[in-house]
Amino acid sequence: MNWSGLESLISGVNKYSTAFGRIWLSMVFVFRVMVFVVAAQRVWGDENKDFVCNTRQPGCTTICYDHIFPISHIRLWALQLIFITCPSLMVMAHVKYREGKDAKYVELHHGSHLYANPGKKRGGLWWTYLLSLVFKAGFDVAFLYILYWIYDGYDLPKLSKCSLEPCPNTVDCFISRPTEKKIFMLFMVVTSALCIFMCLCEMVYLIGKRISKLVRIRQENQRLLFADQHELTNMAPPRSQYRKTDPTLSDSQMTMMMEKISERGISTTL
Repeated sequence: MNWSGLESLISGVNKYSTAFGRIWLSMVFVFRVMVFVVAAQRVWGDENKDFVCNTRQPGCTTICYDHIFPISHIRLWALQLIFITCPSLMVMAHVKYREGKDAKYVELHHGSHLYANPGKKRGGLWWTYLLSLVFKAGFDVAFLYILYWIYDGYDLPKLSKCSLEPCPNTVDCFISRPTEKKIFMLFMVVTSALCIFMCLCEMVYLIGKRISKLVRIRQENQRLLFADQHELTNMAPPRSQYRKTDPTLSDSQMTMMMEKISERGISTTL
């Protein structure tokens, strides 16, 4: 399988992802794809050839192998990696759709854009991105459960008993390097759990950021509405209209000064 092509394709989502999304993508390709390609395939490459049962009955070893390994770890992990990376293509497809729609809008409206930034997670793209996180976490959880159900709690016993036909009786079967394979299996399980945790953190971050934005917009609208409904009026004339008087003046002097002010105001009006 050409994992480099898949990596280059999914890496395009990096510029549309949050910090949690970039960490998730790095974990997938460094701790899962690289380990899968470099080490895991070599460790499990001999599982069928070196599977041995203490019998010479034709077909017994094959039947017991199929019973102990209903599905190969390598193929199961390959399917898991494909399934968890495919939801990221939804985001890329939505962004490309927005870019194409914006290009047509620019041609029809002579340079004005429909989207200021087609990759901005707003509107439908926000829901697409959130849905891709749900799918990625859901696929990882499903594959972890399948692995747990098939191999009885992520265990690879050194000795397995098999009594299926055409085995003449209960035979002992042995797999090669069971401890090493168990370590790799637990490593892949732990990295899958960490990827699920990062998806959950990113979902909480996106939803929390969206809620805080809606609360901020609602508070701003309430403030504007309150200002419109309770428009302030001048309850008193401005301070410039008040004239200072000397409190030491007598009543007659005060009367004469007020008459002078009124006469001056009348003459100014005329």
